[in-house]
Amino acid sequence: MPPAGAAPDLRVRPATAADLPGLLALLAQLNPEDAPPDLPAAAAALAAGEASGLVTVLVVEIDGTVGATCTLVVVPNLTRGTRPWAVVENVVTDAGHRRQGLGRKVLQAALDRAWAAGCYKVMLATGSQRQGTLLFYEAAGFIRGEKTFFQARRDQSGMA
Repeated sequence: MPPAGAAPDLRVRPATAADLPGLLALLAQLNPEDAPPDLPAAAAALAAGEASGLVTVLVVEIDGTVGATCTLVVVPNLTRGTRPWAVVENVVTDAGHRRQGLGRKVLQAALDRAWAAGCYKVMLATGSQRQGTLLFYEAAGFIRGEKTFFQARRDQSGMA
């Protein structure tokens, strides 16, 4: 912990295997109804994403703990002059650290990485209907209403 009155020590960086216990606890706040993955399965998923060169799980480390995270996926593309596009998923800030700018920091880091990779757009979808959440994403630079988003889920679509 920093001394009283001192600014917290914040770092935005890619997640490592050492972050997994804190990262999984944080992600449990995003989908509390989901059963937590076991540590070996989570480590394998993190390593596979990292090895692909397409997926980066970013974390905001605050005073040595994981305070916020998001996942950035940069997708190669055959249109737009072969410029890639990106998607941001699994955005969550620890309940004890909300309204401190951590979510904005992790989203800005994701956008910076996407722009550095030459992406022509970055997409983000949320299931939240909370006005505060929607305004947060808009304040971070995401535009609402330009595209229509659809999804299919294997367990709900009725299609094999």
